[in-house]
Formats: sequence, C-alpha cells, structure tokens
Amino acid sequence: MNKNLMISGFSDEISSDFDTQLQVVSELGMHYISLRGIDGKNIGDFTIEEIKEKVLPRLHKYAIGVSSIGSPIGKVFINDEEGFAKQKLMLERLCHIAHLLNCKYIRIFSFYIPKGENADQYREAVISKLKEFAVIAGKYEIILLHENEKDIYGDIARRCSEMLNAVASPYFKAIFDFANFVQCGEDTQACYDLLKDEVVYIHIKDAVSTDSQNVVCGTGEGKIPEILAQALESGYKGFLTLEPHLVLFDSLKDLELEDAAEVIKDNKGLDGAGGYKLQYDSLIRIINKIDGEEK
Repeated sequence: MNKNLMISGFSDEISSDFDTQLQVVSELGMHYISLRGIDGKNIGDFTIEEIKEKVLPRLHKYAIGVSSIGSPIGKVFINDEEGFAKQKLMLERLCHIAHLLNCKYIRIFSFYIPKGENADQYREAVISKLKEFAVIAGKYEIILLHENEKDIYGDIARRCSEMLNAVASPYFKAIFDFANFVQCGEDTQACYDLLKDEVVYIHIKDAVSTDSQNVVCGTGEGKIPEILAQALESGYKGFLTLEPHLVLFDSLKDLELEDAAEVIKDNKGLDGAGGYKLQYDSLIRIINKIDGEEK
C-alpha cells in the first residue's frame, strides 16, 4: 500500500464500548482512530483528567494513535451566542487534550442555519466566529479541520471555499467528505477541483443521491476511486478516515439534525464491526487498484 497514506476511522461506529473499538481496529491492522465517542460519551464532554486516566492507558495498551479529534465544535445554531461561548471553552479544553494525545487535528463544523433561511445571509457571522476558533487553535498550534456537512453553512463547495479563503489561517483547513457533498446535490469532482489546495484530511464515506443513503465506499456517487487517485498523484500525504455510516450507532444521534434512521435505511444485517470491516476492505481494494495502475 502507498506508504504516504495512513488509514484511520471513527471507531465509535464499531461499538460504544471503547475497548471493543480498539480491539476491532487492532485486529484489522489499523494503527489510528479518530476519537469521537468513548464508552457512549462524546469526546467534547471529557475532562483532561478523564483522558489521562480512562483513555490514554487504553490507547497505549493497543498501540493505537489518534489521527483527529471528532469534536462537535461548530454544531450549534449560528445565532446561539450562549452555545458559541460554551464551544470556545470546549475548544480550549480539546486543544489541551489534542496535545495529550499527540494529535494535531480537531474536526469542526460551520454552524447550523435556521431552517428555511438562506445560508448566505449568515456569511459574515460564520466567518467571524470561525476566525475566533482559529485564533484559539493557533495558540496551541492545532489545525481545525472543517467538515462539509448537510444542514450547516459550509455544506456546499462554494461556501466552503469562501470560508477557507476568508478565514485564511494555517490553523483552519478542509476535510473532504464525499458522501456529504453527494447528499447536498453536489458533484464531488467539481468540489475537489475547487477545494483541493485546502484539503489536508479525507473522510471515506460514500452515498447515493436518490435517497441520500450511505453505501460502501466506491459503490456510490462520490467518485472515491477517481478522486483518491488524483489526490495521490498530486502528492497527498495524510489520513484516509473511515466513516462508514452503514449501520446505526450511538454517536449518530449527536450528529444528525434529522432522523438518522432515514439516512441509513438498509443496514445490510451488519453490526458495527461488520460495517467497519466492509468499509476498510473496500478502501484497501481501491488503494491497491490505484497502486497497481500507477505501476
């Protein structure tokens, strides 16, 4: 496999039990996870002491590193000032936690927009708040990764690009999430062409636009094999992070504004570990095929 690539994943999709997550990931031969749900509790709700006492020893036991912190930062409504103030405090704490975990990335979002309203009217407010987040991250030399996701300001490539250009910080960069762009009616190739210079992290998640259902990577409309080949050819050196969304899992209730069950209608009879392994195996096949074609 390409030596520049490191495969990680949101292991809370395997199980809410952290030991089970680490065991499955380890058995697959993976060395990294993206830390989001730990024993049924979101990473944003952990204290520094709890990470030291309850999380670090278990990561060390399995020799698993942390590629990114899957935080809920930016998942408040744009006009929720009290929520924003709380999130700035959470971000300070998560930056400390990132250092403890020897991790340089924290995944964030760009605020929910009130239903039925035009997101573009909130452009200046979103950029102003993201700049505040970037200043906090900069103090700790942590890079905030913006995930394009439906229902937030930065759901489509144009707004992601405007935001990245306006914040203009080395501590604010882009995640490329194929499935989320598909679910927003975007063409992933056009999105990648627009954003590639700011993309430092990739989520491996695929979807079909007919009913917004998540599917195994490479079988949907995300153009994952084609775009990954382009990324590798242009020298991408970084994480490919599994986020299968093939089965319902505990952390999903924190992620979706709408009913998550409608997004994942067919769980194909899999449990969390089965869905995770299916996505991992599919990604390995895609990478091996790209490697083969390059040779």
